[in-house]
Amino acid sequence: MATDLQKLVVENEEEDEEDMDVKEEDGDDEDDVEKHISIPPMVDVDGIIGSTSNSNHFHNYSQMQGQLGSSGGAPRRSRPLEEKERTKLRERHRRAITARILAGLRRHGNYNLRVRADINDVIAALAREAGWVVLPDGTTYPSRSQGSRSVGAPSNLATSPSSQMVPQQTASLRGLSSGFHSTVEYNACRMKGLFVPSSPPQTQSMVGDGEPTGGQALNVDILEGKQIIDMPLKLPERDFVGTAYIPVFVMLPLGVINMKCEVVDPDGLLKQLRILKSINIDGVAVDCWWGIVEAHAPQEYNWSGYRRLFQMVHKLNLKLQIVMSFHECGGNVGDDVCIPLPHWVAEIGRSNPDIFFTDRDGRRNPECLSWGVDKERVLRSRTAAEVYFDYMRSFRAEFNEYFEAGIITMVEVGLGPRGELRYPSSPVKHGWRYPGIGAFQCYDQYMLKSLRKAAERRGQNCWARGPDNAGSYNSQPQETGFFCEGGDYDGYYGRFFLGWYSQMLVDHGDRVLSMAKLVFEGTCITAKLSGTHWWYRTATHAAELTAGYYNPSNRDGYTAIAAMLQKHGAAMNFPCLHSPSVDQQDEIQLPEPLEDPSGLTWQVMNAAWDVCLPVVSENSLPCFDHTSYNRILDRAKPLNDPDGRHFLAFTYLRLNPYLLERHNFIDFEHFVKRMHGEAVAGIQQ
Repeated sequence: MATDLQKLVVENEEEDEEDMDVKEEDGDDEDDVEKHISIPPMVDVDGIIGSTSNSNHFHNYSQMQGQLGSSGGAPRRSRPLEEKERTKLRERHRRAITARILAGLRRHGNYNLRVRADINDVIAALAREAGWVVLPDGTTYPSRSQGSRSVGAPSNLATSPSSQMVPQQTASLRGLSSGFHSTVEYNACRMKGLFVPSSPPQTQSMVGDGEPTGGQALNVDILEGKQIIDMPLKLPERDFVGTAYIPVFVMLPLGVINMKCEVVDPDGLLKQLRILKSINIDGVAVDCWWGIVEAHAPQEYNWSGYRRLFQMVHKLNLKLQIVMSFHECGGNVGDDVCIPLPHWVAEIGRSNPDIFFTDRDGRRNPECLSWGVDKERVLRSRTAAEVYFDYMRSFRAEFNEYFEAGIITMVEVGLGPRGELRYPSSPVKHGWRYPGIGAFQCYDQYMLKSLRKAAERRGQNCWARGPDNAGSYNSQPQETGFFCEGGDYDGYYGRFFLGWYSQMLVDHGDRVLSMAKLVFEGTCITAKLSGTHWWYRTATHAAELTAGYYNPSNRDGYTAIAAMLQKHGAAMNFPCLHSPSVDQQDEIQLPEPLEDPSGLTWQVMNAAWDVCLPVVSENSLPCFDHTSYNRILDRAKPLNDPDGRHFLAFTYLRLNPYLLERHNFIDFEHFVKRMHGEAVAGIQQ
């Protein structure tokens, strides 16, 4: 027995020596090659490095090593040099693969991984994206959207094909109100379009072999062979019964219409629409992409795919929200398809790149057209404003019967990147990462011409330039001479420049909405603003300034925008903002007081309501859990508001298979009912 123990110790020591040799030989390379994987070793009191894969094995090994330590142990056997070299090459190859994986996730997946990220960071990011909660110490558990599962009792109600959970015992269904006894049965009914979810009862405790369906962590004990599950008491929730009816729309996927202007998977989409109709949503929202409809030649419009889509929606008695999307899709967070601007516009851009927004370094952003060409005849003898007008007029003529019948209830007019009235100041494709302040986008020749005219009118020709001390995309305010405390932003030149920069934004919105009002007379039109909430609690609000919102701490930058929208009878679309995720906060180490999504939201909403402007909204981040829905409800229907103000409508972003999974869909159904002011069975109010 002692001989076997000695062999085990010797073998483990040889493996440890090999790893240590590789580390020593790679020491010089560590300064040049980035370490992307760091496996923390476990060290016992004797300093022996052991495997972290099995704590019991490590404990037994430590005991054996202690027993043999007094006898001297066996002599070490050195590894051949060739084998060490092979191990070293394998380690380098593994690191190279990891480096490419991390680079790809940062560049294409928009994961905010730190520079020296290891495999733990990657796994945590993927888990959080899948809806799990990962604490700093590595503790991982499902969020409310994943549903809680009792310890030691695997569920037999897997709700996703990717969740292959093999039941080890039969779970009782007495505490479940889904009406479906298995994933197969649920999926079969869903494919038939027959799924009508109902509310789960609220059970405080359960004794037996059943599994509760609550969304909170449970305490599970075993008593006489039975599980005793103590469910936390649910606090009463706010009562929305009898409150204002707020229509709920669901935004369709970005790629529901392909580049040939055809509906992608119409049968699958129809089944999903039937499921949504079963919970009485009011309608769907859809992007009408300029790059698809007018793709090949000026004023040659192809609406065929949208006509078929609208017919499908109409047959289900759903309403339509339309988005006039004059920007490209792709390259931003959440973009899963690529829809560029029309080909003929791209051709013009190759010969005249100044039709696109440009930063101080001369980098062009083809996401949308510069506002400097709104009145310049650079698009085949048309101005950009005329191009937008002709496109909207073509849409109205093509689908006039849907307007007359009241099926199209709202039209959102795209006014900038991602359809938002803002400058493209934070482009991911140019290296911007949260929470960078962004960069001014006013260096194309047409914007500079407007700036020169404004400086001449002011009598200060030397002001016909952009700031030269405003930092770069990922700078922080205090690192720049322009945005720092007491910086140039509040001097004479700074106030002049920021006033001109923000006025160009307001003028662009005013110009395009005036034409939209003519085209869509009798239909509600909306304009979307961006929720740039980082650095909100600084004096400068630098990220807002580069986006075009002149909103430092000593000035309200949203009243002018609200007044412009009120002039055209348009509603304001402002998203329900959330703070960055836990992993983002750990990554960027941004002090909490410096970003304030709630403060910005209430400032913008009050600016709108002060001029009696209707407000519509949408979720800014994926939302599947009860807590997030409650946050939206509180925002949509402010408690004890003396004027009874509330959202005009809400659009959920966006339709996807994950939303239609059983546990997520039940929460969504409850959310819709409460937005409609209806009672929800099983919720203590």
